[in-house]
Amino acid sequence: MKCILAKKIEMSQVYRPDGTVIPVTLVQAGPCVVTQVKTQDKDGYVAVQLGFLNAKRLNKPMEGHLKDLPKLKIVREFRLPSAGELKKGDVLEAAIFEPGETIEVTGRSKGKGFQGVVKRHGFHGQPASHGHKDQLRMPGSIGAGGVQRVFKGLRMAGRMGDENVTVKNLNVVEVRDGGILAIKGAIPGGRNGIIAIQTVK
Repeated sequence: MKCILAKKIEMSQVYRPDGTVIPVTLVQAGPCVVTQVKTQDKDGYVAVQLGFLNAKRLNKPMEGHLKDLPKLKIVREFRLPSAGELKKGDVLEAAIFEPGETIEVTGRSKGKGFQGVVKRHGFHGQPASHGHKDQLRMPGSIGAGGVQRVFKGLRMAGRMGDENVTVKNLNVVEVRDGGILAIKGAIPGGRNGIIAIQTVK
């Protein structure tokens, strides 16, 4: 299984020879440094830890963890069936991916702030007439009177977005020079957001 960290650049288009247009997201994938390889015997599970983007300074625990390695800003871990021949200090580039490969992308979605039930949960709101006033986007009843409490998980207004979102079954359209990947479709987050890419298990 292949994995890499990337930075979202922007959305664009790719034209096929037959004239069809494919919407793509361009990302700067890698170079990523393998900072640790976890094994079943030592750690209880198999994973590889990757570091991405150079950092100006590190705190003391991270300095010790990245001893003999470059200063890295982002460190993420990927669970794998097996680590293969990867070892600490190896560098992963975008070239490990090939056009046509199916991948899944995890990113941090854009934060929307405190939103009401219409935007957050798709409620239809209230009718504009028949005795209603100033209630167009209100949630309505939040439960029966006899229960005397509000059930947990009831959909209400609240903070929306700014959470980890994984989009599956995306395709790599192009692998360009300079570590640029063109991925079909949209991926979570804004520009310059950090995303994790891995092939489908």
